[in-house]
Parts: sequence; structure tokens; C-alpha cells
Amino acid sequence: MRPAQRQGHGLDFHRLSVDPGRPLILGGTTIPSDLALLGHSDADVILHALSDALLGALARGDIGDLFPDTEERYKNMDSQLILKAALDLMQKDGYHLANVDLTVMGEVPRIKPHRLAIRERLSELLGLPLSSISLKATTTETMGALGRKEGVGCMASVLLLDAGP
Repeated sequence: MRPAQRQGHGLDFHRLSVDPGRPLILGGTTIPSDLALLGHSDADVILHALSDALLGALARGDIGDLFPDTEERYKNMDSQLILKAALDLMQKDGYHLANVDLTVMGEVPRIKPHRLAIRERLSELLGLPLSSISLKATTTETMGALGRKEGVGCMASVLLLDAGP
């Protein structure tokens, strides 16, 4: 029997570096900064965690299965394409997204000044109203690598509902 709803959780981390030539992108939104997230793709931790949450809800593996970082063709890939692939699988499997809950972890950048812009971009990408997209941020109180401003992480939870016939 097909479940009427499915939950998914995603988690992603990327290192930070000072690189004025590389944009800092979070949730598909460019954040003004001399800092950048390092990764094979554009390293958008929000879209990576969100994509993994969608894939997890569908029992379809993770973004590394779809877009291995060992393949040069995915170098500097726009993470919006990763999210689109996960959303396409969700639709193919007959589900639609009900809501998203995101928590960004790290000392920098400060999320609050960019929260609305990120949520608005996610609303466009996901086709969801703002009221269905939660974005929170927390520091690690200067503990660990995130506390030393060495990186940023994101946790994502999604709820999928059966799209019906």
C-alpha cells in the first residue's frame, strides 16, 4: 500500500573560505560576503540539505548518487539544478511538497538579514507559499569547527503528500 505521506530529513555541511571571487549562495540566494562555501558544486548547503530531504522521503538515496562529486561535469554546478532533479523525482513518484523546515548552523554569515529573501527564493523554486517554508538559524556558541567559522551546515525536514490520481 502506498503511503499517503512521507517525511524526509537532510543534512549538509561545507567549509568556508575567504574568496571574493566566488559567491556565497544560500537557498539559491547570493549573500554579499568575502566568504564563500567550498564544494564541487556551488556548495549551497540549504539546497543540498533540502534535496537530500526530498530524496530521503522518496527512498531515492542522496544527491551524491545523482550528482557524484567525482564527475567533472558537475564542477561548480548550480544547486538549483540538483533541487529541480529531486523535485522532478518527487512529482514522478506522485507526491507533492507540503512544507519545509530548515535550520542553518554556523557563526557566519548571519541569516536573519537574508531570511526573507532566502524564503522568497525557496518559495519560487518549490512552488510553495512562504507560510509553508520555515528558515531558522543557530550558532554553536563558538564550539567546534562551525563555532570557529570554518564552515556552515544545514538541516532540512520535508513532508510530502500523495498527489492523488
